[in-house]
Amino acid sequence: MTALGFLYPGHSAEDDYPRIEQLLGSDVRLQLVHTDIGEDAHRIDALREMGSAARLSAGVEELRLSGAEAVVWACTSGSFVYGWEGAHEQVRALARAAGLPASSTSFAFAHAVREIGARRVAIAATYPQDVADLFVAFLRDAGVEVVSSRASGIITAAEVGTWGEAEVLELARAGDHPDADAVLVPDTALHTAAHLPALEKDLSKPVLTANQVTVWEALRLADRKVNAPTLGTLFTKEPIIQV
Repeated sequence: MTALGFLYPGHSAEDDYPRIEQLLGSDVRLQLVHTDIGEDAHRIDALREMGSAARLSAGVEELRLSGAEAVVWACTSGSFVYGWEGAHEQVRALARAAGLPASSTSFAFAHAVREIGARRVAIAATYPQDVADLFVAFLRDAGVEVVSSRASGIITAAEVGTWGEAEVLELARAGDHPDADAVLVPDTALHTAAHLPALEKDLSKPVLTANQVTVWEALRLADRKVNAPTLGTLFTKEPIIQV
């Protein structure tokens, strides 16, 4: 049994995780602890507060007691909003608090892009433009070429969590670009686990989504290799082993 821990902000699309656990079809257990998000707003100051060390450390003990082998901060905007160096420090602080290997969804995207061999990506974001721009900057610092970025201007995770397959497909189509090797759909508040086959079939290219890459990143930290094609192209590749 491999137990993986996730700090998930609030309540929006957390049911993606038991769905992914089921789709993995192996001895992997995904343990979620919900963090206090404070103000639900895709606004830079609110996102920085949501990802603060104090808010993240509050859930660490429960994950440690659950037997988790690794922990991932399951939030994209609440990590890249700190910038490249700040996001590294956030993860280092989380690792120290947990006494476990740690990462975040932002780094999960960077690692997953390399894993599938994508050179150029398009971003289909739920966020306002200024927040989406910070994700672009983060990926470029990670060495990822971003050919386009679509911002939807949605302010709250609560609203994003109500979106179904039709809205997710529309978002991905709007964010796609003919020069992109893959489309990235950030925001762990967005339900995507059930829609990955439809997304990749519709766009005819790999699609990376926030909760999908977050689970993949935790498996990578735990050095687990799970083949699960229903979770998209990413899960047909062997995860890179962390050095």
